[in-house]
Amino acid sequence: MSALQPDLFPPTALRNTCWQRLTSLRWRWTLFLAIDAIMILAAWLGLGKTPTTTFDLTRHNVPLNQIVDGGPGKDGIPAILEPRFVSAEEAAFLLDEDRVLGLTLGQAAKAYPIKILNWHEIVNDSLEATPIVVTYCPLCGTGIAFNAFLQGRRYTFGVSGLLYQSDLLMYDHQTESLWSQVGMHAVAGPLTGETLTPLLLEHTTWSEWRTAHPATLVLSTRTGFFRNYDDDPYLGYGERRDLMFDTTHFDPSYHPKEWIVGVEIDGVAKAYPLSELKKAGAPIGDQVGGRAITMRFNQTSRSASVIDADGTPLPSIMAFWFAWYAFHPDTHRYTHPKEHAP
Repeated sequence: MSALQPDLFPPTALRNTCWQRLTSLRWRWTLFLAIDAIMILAAWLGLGKTPTTTFDLTRHNVPLNQIVDGGPGKDGIPAILEPRFVSAEEAAFLLDEDRVLGLTLGQAAKAYPIKILNWHEIVNDSLEATPIVVTYCPLCGTGIAFNAFLQGRRYTFGVSGLLYQSDLLMYDHQTESLWSQVGMHAVAGPLTGETLTPLLLEHTTWSEWRTAHPATLVLSTRTGFFRNYDDDPYLGYGERRDLMFDTTHFDPSYHPKEWIVGVEIDGVAKAYPLSELKKAGAPIGDQVGGRAITMRFNQTSRSASVIDADGTPLPSIMAFWFAWYAFHPDTHRYTHPKEHAP
């Protein structure tokens, strides 16, 4: 064989040495870690992956690779199906500054403490004989209540364990369709495309709600589940810039967890950051979707309400900025006008 010609068949001893290196413990671990890294990267990128779930996703109206596993699994976070209530005087477990979601209908008023919703996310209830579902997503800071009477029947809801745009995906027990909380519609299953009707809701402090509604009932800590409701499983999350799950759309104009009040009228969305509302100091007159509105901000309770020109209350959502933008990438934003020196 020529000295310049490569040896295609190296001596047996050299081949054995190469084989020993490839099959050594070090090389096996290196290969294992490389494959594991590739699989993790593929999972993170999605790569067209359909989430592993028992829900039937054959019919859907959002990309399946944007529906992700939140971790606990179906009903791993247990929704409340038979809520109990106490009077305001009996709600000694609440501090004045504790946050609540408040609902009124007719003469009835109810408060749903965030410290309970953090652990359950969904409460199936009724108000003045109207079936409702009260929802809260700790990842997005969004509390929304809906009329639970759909298509001539009452629906009840549970926590699917799945997320869409880092937001709670509910499922109904009747058809097991998946529903986007912030999107307010079914994204997968037999009822895909159906919408939910939001109810007027206040996201405020227990002190403010109790003062305005002294006869209110309060969701009891006697939920049927063993939880320490004084323990916040999301402590510190609202101050951090990082997200636990990615979103398709992201805008760094504000801190991701900046609280905003979101209003949507006739398909036009507008965000009102609380930092901007605080600068205004007085009710703000504005236009959204060609409709005149007035935004009132309570600095003490860090809550807001919206009415139209006739004084009719309009639904709005308190949310983290990142969550509102994920669902409304074309949103308008309120900025308080800068004052000019005379």
